[in-house]
Amino acid sequence: MIGNVTIVGAGGLGTVLGDAIVKGLGPEKVRFLADGDRLARCREQGVIYNGEKCDFRFSDGTEGDAADLLIFAVKGPALEEAMDLAEPCVGPDTIILSLLNGISSEETLSLRFGWEKVLYTVTQGLDPVREGNTVVRRGDGTIFVGIPQEDYFDREEKLTGTIDFLEKMGLPVRREEDILHRMWCKLMMNVGVNQVCMAYETGYAGVQQPGQLRDTMIAAMDEVRKISACQGVLLTRKDLQESVAVIDSLNPDSMPSMRQDGLAHRKTEVELFAGTVRTLADQYGMRVPVNETLYQKITEMETNW
Repeated sequence: MIGNVTIVGAGGLGTVLGDAIVKGLGPEKVRFLADGDRLARCREQGVIYNGEKCDFRFSDGTEGDAADLLIFAVKGPALEEAMDLAEPCVGPDTIILSLLNGISSEETLSLRFGWEKVLYTVTQGLDPVREGNTVVRRGDGTIFVGIPQEDYFDREEKLTGTIDFLEKMGLPVRREEDILHRMWCKLMMNVGVNQVCMAYETGYAGVQQPGQLRDTMIAAMDEVRKISACQGVLLTRKDLQESVAVIDSLNPDSMPSMRQDGLAHRKTEVELFAGTVRTLADQYGMRVPVNETLYQKITEMETNW
């Protein structure tokens, strides 16, 4: 039974889920974690979501009971700091969801807090755009939640209970039977669209039309498809085509999160995307020239901010 929720990160996805849960449970049952100057700023400015101020309660996490449900909604570079902040909120029965991109955050959280606590999550198509303390959601999307098909940590009851809870909050949640395949599909899509939009300073429109940027995006995604087989997850050409179709369905005037980070001069998730691809390619003796180029271009952009 989930009676209280703690969320780390009041950016795009954190706000989308947090707003629904606050409206469902009440603001006194939901806390957003922050510390230092960020906590003071959040309390002073609040969060505006789709034009309305959210009834969010901000905390440093040192007061109150352990969280029944703990949601990590930060960017990859902030995960270690977020775990330190959230540690006092983790109890023996806490359920943990990660909304982070990439394929590594669930393992990182499990090694810190215990594998039995962590469920696997992929969001797709929610398309929130954050500017300062304002978030606008432009897509309907889906929240996929699951556990590996071979689960050694008895998480079935936690999985069904969490899905039931999110459904009651009015969130677009769905159980994903092959969650690892879904995570790799999301990685494949992010490696293409996030990095190309970031490297070539464009929104979705730039990769939705024929040309060099679209070809680069698809080539980067195909490198992920090939590496997935070495990890025992078989991404097919059909999976790639379906991912491209999802990208084509997005609002052309919007942009992926990495491009938003670039405009704000925030550290990007390039290590979760091209960084992961490069590491695995080296491990398996493969070449990934497109991701190598994107990695070098994006890291150079970051150093010049």
